[in-house]
This record gives sequence, structure tokens and C-alpha cells, in this order.
Amino acid sequence: MSIIAPSILSADFTKLGQELKDVETAGADWIHIDVMDGHFVPNISYGPIIVEACKKATSLILDVHLMIEKPDLMIPQFAKAGADLISVHAEACPHLHRTIQLIKSIECARYKNSENRANTNIKAGVALNPATPLSAVEWIIDEIDFILIMSVNPGFGGQTFIESTIQKIKELSAMIQNSGSNAIIQVDGGVGLETIGKIAEAGASSFVAGSAIFKTDDYKATIKMLRDKACLVDETLA
Repeated sequence: MSIIAPSILSADFTKLGQELKDVETAGADWIHIDVMDGHFVPNISYGPIIVEACKKATSLILDVHLMIEKPDLMIPQFAKAGADLISVHAEACPHLHRTIQLIKSIECARYKNSENRANTNIKAGVALNPATPLSAVEWIIDEIDFILIMSVNPGFGGQTFIESTIQKIKELSAMIQNSGSNAIIQVDGGVGLETIGKIAEAGASSFVAGSAIFKTDDYKATIKMLRDKACLVDETLA
């Protein structure tokens, strides 16, 4: 399974609705929405109103990555706006278990009128900065749906992939296997045609790509090439 999640941080915001339609048509699986507050990271991006706009423009899963201080205060607003998945940074949560439980307690807006009431709450993830050890999630790994490994220092798009991330992904993959957790590994930062193969081989299955998609002329061809390179690893390991 390979999940390609274009990050709208690199999209053209003068035509965001069209950009979302284009990547959906091109075969993307999720839309990754990087929320920055100018405090936790040295940049400011957007808030719940953009998540709400994305929800109206695409049927894809909305993957909201909160790079903010005190995320508990904003989680309900992003949930109401239409987030399907919400990840928070371990570094920003003094009571991480409580924050994860808050996310998982909220019913996902996508399923409010669904007849299938099973497993309809928002999925919860924990993001780790490059220098943050895996021990930050060791004692809650059974509680989370995914772990987001940052392969650049968060705050800006278009950065170079940090090579030591590969070993970190491998060790996290082993930790997940040993714990019996169902969590998947997502990687964000410097993901592109040159790096996605080794990232997948290390154990990741969800790939956030911003510039690697939105800065190309053919989204469909790019997403296919990214998926092919990731899936080639899956076939090799099968």
C-alpha cells in the first residue's frame, strides 16, 4: 500500500480549488495540509478556513498536520472544518496521550450521516522532528494510527531530505512490528522521485510530496512515477 499525499503548501493558492481537483484527477490519495503558527515553526500558513475550503473542493481524505503550539485548543476547530486525520507534534504536547485521545474522540465530519457507524472517528497521528527520538511515541504506539517522520526541519517547503531519516524509519518500522501496533509510517520533507524508493524500502507507506508534485507540469505522470517507485519496493519485498 502506497499513499501519495500532495502537500498544498506548494500549491498555487491563486487557484487552490483547481489545484485540488487536478491532483485528485491525477490519482492522489490524500491532501496534506500543513498548519503553521509562526511560534512552533518559523512560518505562518493557514487555519481551519482553508481546511473547510479544501473539503468543498475535493473528496479526498484531508490529512491535517498541526505544526502549532497548544494544539488541543485548535483540534476541535480543524475537526469541524473537515479534517479526516490530524497529526500533532510530540514536541508541542506536554500531555501527548490526552491530546491523542481528544483527536480520536471526535467523530469525523465525513461520516456524520453514514449508515456504517463503525470506526468513523478522526484518525490520530504523532509527528516527530528530525532530532526527536522514537522513544517519544514508544509508550503510546498502540494508541495512534500513524507516525509522521519529518525528514526536514519543519516550517518551509522545498527542503533537502535528511539522509539519517532512513535509519530512523527502519527503527520505527521494527518498533511497530514488535509492539503489534497497526500504525503506519508517513514521511514528510524532501520526498521526491530520487528519495521515495529508499523511504518505502525503510518501511514507510504514506508519502507527503509538495514541490515534487506541484512544481511539475504533469501531476498525473508525477504521481504515477512516485507510486511506481514506492510500489516497486513493495513488490520486491513481497
